[in-house]
Amino acid sequence: MPAISQKGQNMPSSPIRKLVPFAEKAYKANKTVFHLNIGQPDIKSPQLAMDAVANHNLEILAYTRSEGSEPYRAKIADYYKRNHIMVEADNIIVTTGGSEALLFAMGSVADTGDEIIIPEPFYANYNGFATASGVNIVPVISKIEDNFALPPIQEFEKLITPKTKAILICNPGNPTGYLYSKEEIKILAEIVKKHDLFLIADEVYREFTYDNLKHYSILEEEGLDQNAIIIDSVSKRYSMCGARIGCIVSKNKEVMSAAMKFAQARLSPPTFAQIASEAALNTPQSYFDEVIVEYKERRDTLIEKLEEIPGVQVGHPKGAFYCIAQLPIKNSDAFAQWLLEEFDVDGETIMVAPAAGFYSSPGVGLNQIRIAYVLNKESLIKAVNILKKALEVYKD
Repeated sequence: MPAISQKGQNMPSSPIRKLVPFAEKAYKANKTVFHLNIGQPDIKSPQLAMDAVANHNLEILAYTRSEGSEPYRAKIADYYKRNHIMVEADNIIVTTGGSEALLFAMGSVADTGDEIIIPEPFYANYNGFATASGVNIVPVISKIEDNFALPPIQEFEKLITPKTKAILICNPGNPTGYLYSKEEIKILAEIVKKHDLFLIADEVYREFTYDNLKHYSILEEEGLDQNAIIIDSVSKRYSMCGARIGCIVSKNKEVMSAAMKFAQARLSPPTFAQIASEAALNTPQSYFDEVIVEYKERRDTLIEKLEEIPGVQVGHPKGAFYCIAQLPIKNSDAFAQWLLEEFDVDGETIMVAPAAGFYSSPGVGLNQIRIAYVLNKESLIKAVNILKKALEVYKD
């Protein structure tokens, strides 16, 4: 029998999706499952984006340009300028989701065996993208006790080697909801300039910040044009996860030239999704104002209820719509599976994402889960009550 590749064997399973078969069994057992495991917003996508596709006048569903359609990229550039990020259409390549943008970025800056430093916990699929690209992740552990703040600069400096090519952050963060301050971005900027590295920032949650805090992009930082690479997406911003449209943004011409070769190899991003995404850029600010109020209320409700559970410690998110909760258990993988297979409260249970998959350090995060507060407040209260009752009876 032929053997699959070592790379295929090493590809990690998604901690967000690997429990799906157990959830499906729960459905078949007529259980209601509250999904706290995946960042799929329940907010309606902008109607003007949906209408743009419904009312198209295309006669041929043709390829677009490999870098994305010119009108769309020009409108993205305008969007960035409104957010104090001075870029042009030529600094943007449209991708099939933020995921492809990350793959393009890793492929453009790192060779097989090279290293990228990432504060952890981090978006779980960074592990998969790194494996697919032959890149080694070097983690800097941020701690729940510090609310997942940027680790001291000395921790980064100790890890930089001749193989180091970049530092990658998610801002605001998935899975922690941590929002990097302007001062922290400046610290990172100094590190990458000092050591001639790239700074890659996954900024897909830029709009979602709370407590009167503001997002500060790496491309707002002066003197970082040759080091900075932004990863972006319409998925969360406009609740358009299924569109699979993102982009990679950089003023470094060599980076963009390399990324363009990857873009040409996959031909072009999807046409209808670009039409919807271009229309979404006309979404009024009132849409985001309402969404942010809703998410802040959900966050406050979730954190308050979690902190009422004995033995639970939770990070306080300042952005995005996730938090990490540390539970009085040994193994959240086993706990998450048990919740779906063996536990319910009046026919209702919850699905969570075990947090160990958001780390690359072995054995870290085993007693943590990620919760996405993408459900309405009533459902969140029910879900946390189920978690509380589950912890009262669960035995490791």
